[in-house]
Amino acid sequence: MDPSRLPVLEIGGTHVTAALVDAVAWSIVPGSAERRALDTGGSADEIISMIIDAAASLQPADRSRWGVAIPGPFDYARGVADFHGVGKLDALRGVDLGAALRRGLTGGTGRITFVNDAEAFAVGEWTAGAAYGHDRAIGLTLGTGVGSTFLVHGIAQRDGSGVPPEGRFDLLEIAGHPLEDTISRRAIQARYAARTGSDAADQLDVREIAARARDGEHRAILVMGEALRALGRVLAPRAAAFGATVVVVGGSVALAWDVIEEPLSAGMSEASPAWRDQRQLVSAQQIHEAALLGAARQAIRMGT
Repeated sequence: MDPSRLPVLEIGGTHVTAALVDAVAWSIVPGSAERRALDTGGSADEIISMIIDAAASLQPADRSRWGVAIPGPFDYARGVADFHGVGKLDALRGVDLGAALRRGLTGGTGRITFVNDAEAFAVGEWTAGAAYGHDRAIGLTLGTGVGSTFLVHGIAQRDGSGVPPEGRFDLLEIAGHPLEDTISRRAIQARYAARTGSDAADQLDVREIAARARDGEHRAILVMGEALRALGRVLAPRAAAFGATVVVVGGSVALAWDVIEEPLSAGMSEASPAWRDQRQLVSAQQIHEAALLGAARQAIRMGT
């Protein structure tokens, strides 16, 4: 295999994507990406088998270096999962996923570098996306919860001015309650269900609620707006203290950027009026590829 082409995986709550990354052009090698549904409610052996099957099309050499983007809780240094109570991937708790993937993907001779999926996204956008050229950048992923990464020259920061504990927005609170009780898939779904008074509303995905807001439905506009303004008010002071010149937003909710940009920006401006003039709030440019690119970048960085 061409050593400038790195095999990578993105493991999510519903899917696994395998691809080759061209580490010269910093792009996905055309035709190499393979995305498959992942039954995260299966046994550990079943989940690992599905991951390895998805990666088989890449035909990597035994001694390949792999980058793997995966959500937490996860011990990234040891390669051991700590999922519990999240309803997805729970069967992997305590499993040495690093050892399993080394056996299945590299014949036991390669190297696996695990990266938090939100960090991989931010590094990917810094490498070849909307954060390119920015010395200080923040990446946010909005989906099941809120993922965050604070970057200085492409390196994730765990502490410092404006940086939340461990660099994680999901550990913050709003009015004494966890931030994700206000801005997350479940929070938005619950708030919309309460406003509509319909049990069926519980089944709507955030993208469907966003679509209703786009079509002018007042209740959907209020629900999306309240959540995103609240996030903006928490985000802006930290972004200003950190000295970020760009905030890049990704994740499944960001696919409705035309709906979320205005209230998120408004909340940031309310908390920090100078934000709009001095900094940028943008949607990801590599919304589907960023985590793969970031996983490759981190695999190279950790291997040197």
